[in-house]
Amino acid sequence: MLRVLNIRLLATATIALCLAACAASPVADEKIAVAKASVQRAEQSGAPQAAPVELATARDKLARAEKANADRNLPTAAQLAEQANLDAQVAEATAERQRAHRVAVEFDASLQALRQEATRSSPPLK
Repeated sequence: MLRVLNIRLLATATIALCLAACAASPVADEKIAVAKASVQRAEQSGAPQAAPVELATARDKLARAEKANADRNLPTAAQLAEQANLDAQVAEATAERQRAHRVAVEFDASLQALRQEATRSSPPLK
């Protein structure tokens, strides 16, 4: 009788341990942390001005992922965190592209001004 009780107690403890391990999924937490870092990088890269819609979408999905994680809806939390990460990367890439385009336009204008200056100040060749 005592042996049966010990086996039942051991089985119950094992099941409880497995359920606790399944309930605390580090995958969703890790994906949320990655998404947070991506949103921060996008914010620092100029995305609030260059890609406000994409950045707002990333922030919204990140908030929804955090709520789903708090509600223990782990698959949804992980999926939303992945989407937030991708949206933040798009926002950051958009900001970088716009910045690169602006630099290229400024460079072209400087080069044009230099060419004009060079033709104006050069003495005629004999």
